[in-house]
Amino acid sequence: MNKDIFSDPNLLAELKKFTRTKHLKQDEVLIAPGDKVFFVPIVQMGVLRIVRQGEDGREVFLYHLYPGQTCAMAINCCQSHKQSMIKAIAEDDTDVLQVPVNLVEDWFKYPEWKAFVNNTYSSRFAELMNVIDLISFHNMDKQVLHYLQERSKATNSKSIQITHQQIADELHTHREAISRLLRTMEQKGLLKLGRNSIELLNN
Repeated sequence: MNKDIFSDPNLLAELKKFTRTKHLKQDEVLIAPGDKVFFVPIVQMGVLRIVRQGEDGREVFLYHLYPGQTCAMAINCCQSHKQSMIKAIAEDDTDVLQVPVNLVEDWFKYPEWKAFVNNTYSSRFAELMNVIDLISFHNMDKQVLHYLQERSKATNSKSIQITHQQIADELHTHREAISRLLRTMEQKGLLKLGRNSIELLNN
């Protein structure tokens, strides 16, 4: 367990006793829509991409989870005993600490855990508001650039291995529109298009 996250020896002892670490390969799905959530994931190494999937199968990118972070929606599903409404995908090889659902509320007796959960809700809410703002108040080019910058940050690389269809799926739009927009952005010198890859420039 990352000691930079928690320092309470009693909490650390329970984490060591009751949790387990799951290793995910790149693009492996940890949680899928409709799954019953039996654990809260805390990223130990790597990055998880969180997306919302509609009934029609279309997906909308929400945010990334980095080491030391967890998913507010997973916590909410655990507490309300609801099925998952999101998909959690490994952006790269990723290790996740799995906290059993029955311990999420029990550990509120530890101030560090309670603060961790409350901070998670606060930070994820801010990220969701940013997504809503981008969708509601900004042009599609800003949405695409924000999405690509987040993917670049998650993989720590300016070169992103991704198809135009994947971007369209996660931004809930048509591939043709994304392709046209990416070509325009390339002409503006914002990025360079390759075969199933995009390289960000001057960002």
